Amino acid sequence: MSRSANRRILLATAAAAGLSLALPAWAGLLRTPSQALGPFYPRQLPLDNDNDLVSVAGRTGIARGEICNLHGRILDEAGQPVGAARVEIWQCDAFGRYHHPDDRGDRPLDPDFQGYGRFTTGVDGGYRFRTIKPVPYPGRAPHVHFAITVAGQAPLVTQMYVAGAAENAGDGLLQGVRDPQARAALLATFVRPADGGDLLARFDIVLGPTTPGSR
Repeated sequence: MSRSANRRILLATAAAAGLSLALPAWAGLLRTPSQALGPFYPRQLPLDNDNDLVSVAGRTGIARGEICNLHGRILDEAGQPVGAARVEIWQCDAFGRYHHPDDRGDRPLDPDFQGYGRFTTGVDGGYRFRTIKPVPYPGRAPHVHFAITVAGQAPLVTQMYVAGAAENAGDGLLQGVRDPQARAALLATFVRPADGGDLLARFDIVLGPTTPGSR
């Protein structure tokens, strides 16, 4: 079976591997706080920009780092799924470097990490990515950038952080969210399945009727 076929099967059957997209029992839906876009949104999208970031078309290697199946749902404040939402993510590689010409640090660059991916939600509002658990970037806690675009609304740009990461306490952007509940909404817990497979993490995003922010 070809490598591309393997990737399609893996991504299409993620739910069977434990990525349940059932709506959790919300006590009340808070809008996901917006966060800064940051300097490393791609100037030009990579040719390979699907939702599998740990393997790059035309290469045989696998990205360094802890592979993770990241999933969740895009919802409105009433808890209803938002279909046809474009979900974009981007993050640094396992060495702490972005695939961006302005990241000129002396850290190595992982050529097997895609660095950016996108996914369009279906009627259930669900999304999923195969990526790596984020690592610290100089001066920042581990995080993944998100941009959610829905027709008729300004995009929501936000960031997801690792629950329990020591660097969270010193991250100015995360700590700048003063409301503890809103700040907690930016945290995702990474767990290892009982069978020892890839890490799992869930990050649900709640949009307002007129989401603030722009790209």
